[in-house]
Amino acid sequence: MKRKFFFLIFSFITLGTFAQTTNYPTQWTLENCIEYAKENNISINSLKLSKNSAEQDLLQAKDAKYPNLNGTVSQGLVALNGGNGLQLNSAQSQNIGANSSMTLYHAGYIKNNEASKNLLVQMADLSVQEAQNNITLSITQAFLSILMTQENIISLENVLKTTQTQLKQGDQFYKAGNISKLNFLQIQAQVAQDEYNLISAQNTLRTNAVNLKQLLQLPSNYNFQITPPDSILVNDQLQSLQEVQSQAQNQRPEIKYSELNVENSNTALKIAKASIQPTLNLTGNISTNYSYGNGSYFNQLGDNFYMPIGLSLGIPIYNNRIYKTQIEKSKIAIDQANLDLLNTRTILNQQVEQSYISLQNSLSQYDSASKQMDLNKQSYDIVNAQMKIGSIDYVQLQQQRLLYIQSVQNYLQAKYTAVLNKQIYEFYAGNPINLK
Repeated sequence: MKRKFFFLIFSFITLGTFAQTTNYPTQWTLENCIEYAKENNISINSLKLSKNSAEQDLLQAKDAKYPNLNGTVSQGLVALNGGNGLQLNSAQSQNIGANSSMTLYHAGYIKNNEASKNLLVQMADLSVQEAQNNITLSITQAFLSILMTQENIISLENVLKTTQTQLKQGDQFYKAGNISKLNFLQIQAQVAQDEYNLISAQNTLRTNAVNLKQLLQLPSNYNFQITPPDSILVNDQLQSLQEVQSQAQNQRPEIKYSELNVENSNTALKIAKASIQPTLNLTGNISTNYSYGNGSYFNQLGDNFYMPIGLSLGIPIYNNRIYKTQIEKSKIAIDQANLDLLNTRTILNQQVEQSYISLQNSLSQYDSASKQMDLNKQSYDIVNAQMKIGSIDYVQLQQQRLLYIQSVQNYLQAKYTAVLNKQIYEFYAGNPINLK
């Protein structure tokens, strides 16, 4: 009985711990998916740890301008030369000391090293932001794919209901001798095809849900269900290309990262140049000692007290071109950093321009697909009405059905492509992803 009691207690504790560590949103909206990924994505958290490491390097660089301090205490035995030769006995000796040094001058090395470490912290933070931007777009695309498939399933369910109604009517017509067996079989084939299309769309939905679930790095056994927005609307209002490109150049983390990389490369050159300059250090130490047989312990510590203080000047003379090479390579690194910045700006402008073109194209396709779907819906409704009164060309029925299904799929594809491209384009301008 006691074993069962402790087992139940352990189970409740385990379940409670698990519940506290998951912290899943109550509703998986697009915004919640993005925020969850930003906080829990493994790659992003790894970059955050790199930033924490860079912050520790900065703290160390800041403390380099202060004196260091080291203490020493040594305890030993005294060797006595007696009648039987050199012997070790319990006679003790002790040395106590402390030493300190402080750099007074190193051609700005300490200040520039601190500035470099500060820049590296900022660059590490920008790497986190860039990774968050990338996962944001990936999740948005996966989320919209689910919404598109869900809407497609609804349309396919409606088509299946219509063909099932046609099958019932066809069965009545066939039994009454109003249609041939071939026509009746054609209607049955339509129902089977629509059932297949629906199952295929449902399988696609499951696949898309798994893709988003994996992007969020959720457990395999977690029952993941998204919460769709109330409506998805296509907004054709666009900012100008030049305006968005300018905003992207001023706000995107990859641009800021490249700019800081140029600044850090110039700082690294200053650090390299400091290596060939003299270094002036202030040094000092205090020490005292005690040995057995030379007087009382505290008297010896006072009499043997020693405290030299001085200056140490280090002058580089010849170092096998090590420092000269570092300086020249630092200059090359500056040129490379400037090229990287130029390349990053160029690529970003191209990405924004491509996003702008894709958005314009998708909006045009959306308008055309919307008109096409409306016309095919009207034609399909007319054919269905003819079916009810028994006046129907089954070849025409099949053609209109296929045209309607294809037009719906084209419409949904164009709609969600336009929504996605609009979100991406505005994201470049610094606007957050928002389907509301």
